[in-house]
Amino acid sequence: MKKIAILGSTGSIGTQTLDVVDMHPEHFQVEALAAGGNTDLLIEQARRYQPKKISVGSKELADKIAPHVPAGTKVYYGSEGLIEVAAGTDADTVVTAVVGSVGLESTLAAIESGKQIGLANKETLVTAGHIVMERAVAKGVSILPVDSEHSAIFQCLNGENRSSVAGITLTASGGSFRHLTREQLQQVTVEDALKHPNWSMGSKITIDSATMVNKGLEVIEAHWLFGLDYEQIDVLLHPESIIHSYVEFEDTSIIAQLGTPDMRVPIQYALTYPDRMPSPAKRLSLAQVGQLHFREMDMDRFPCLRMAYECGKMGGTATTAFNAANEVAVARFLRKEISFLKIEDIIASVLEAHQNVDNPDLEQIAACDQDSRKLASVL
Repeated sequence: MKKIAILGSTGSIGTQTLDVVDMHPEHFQVEALAAGGNTDLLIEQARRYQPKKISVGSKELADKIAPHVPAGTKVYYGSEGLIEVAAGTDADTVVTAVVGSVGLESTLAAIESGKQIGLANKETLVTAGHIVMERAVAKGVSILPVDSEHSAIFQCLNGENRSSVAGITLTASGGSFRHLTREQLQQVTVEDALKHPNWSMGSKITIDSATMVNKGLEVIEAHWLFGLDYEQIDVLLHPESIIHSYVEFEDTSIIAQLGTPDMRVPIQYALTYPDRMPSPAKRLSLAQVGQLHFREMDMDRFPCLRMAYECGKMGGTATTAFNAANEVAVARFLRKEISFLKIEDIIASVLEAHQNVDNPDLEQIAACDQDSRKLASVL
């Protein structure tokens, strides 16, 4: 019986993680759950899975739900609550599925307590990859990727000599607007942007997919997860999302991981590694798919991906500034305060004003994050 804690249990990744638990109840026990403001669903989850601890975003919400959860479930809140759920239980594995840089502190706490990490929070490595990976190595903690692309690379590298890797390619669906020109993008709406053609995801990551910021974050994340130079990491447009990513080796051999676009597959693999179990996902029939399509990435069409590469190569706090600016810009777009194309303008302006700090500590990362958010909120 593997004990798990989930940060972000009411979000897309969190609920699909619980789908995996439901399919294999004899293998998993839910120790703790953390959510933001979706208290109705969290109460339902607490009653169903009987976790020892749960956490919500504020004291007000904690007081609100406390009378409605099982007697044996303790309620926490805020950043301290996230840390309690991440590090304060007997969980073997912590699935970090909260959205944004808020996941960094709790992930580090889980690592310090020796928990295996199922990583779905990109921003943790984007903002502090050098610190996170160093601490994971020091603690002997495994960081298993939950993102479909990084899970694919991880699976392709199983049993292989890492020194034989020539490069990796992350595939990108292209998001909601992959067939639109930049001129057409001037008219798109929030509702249009949230209609992803392949994947069922939360609103923030769906917008990031449309801007290609999501792929940029994945490039930076892959750099830290697999110890590769940015010149070894490529991105390819693949509208069907059947090939999730692939690895090319020095002898020109390519190993790819394929499957239907269903996040429960990489989630389950992170929970069961190195074993595999039956999955609730639909099986892939290449005969039914018929054809797969690929296009080279156009950095002029997707400037956010270009900026992500530039920030990754620069290192330091540049990736923190990139991520913080994007989080604020996406939130403003979802509130219909700005246009879709304004997202990339805000990111570019924040980066232009950014003063980079090499090899930053957590305090410097936090300061950069705060300053970048302030600027992005007024541009």
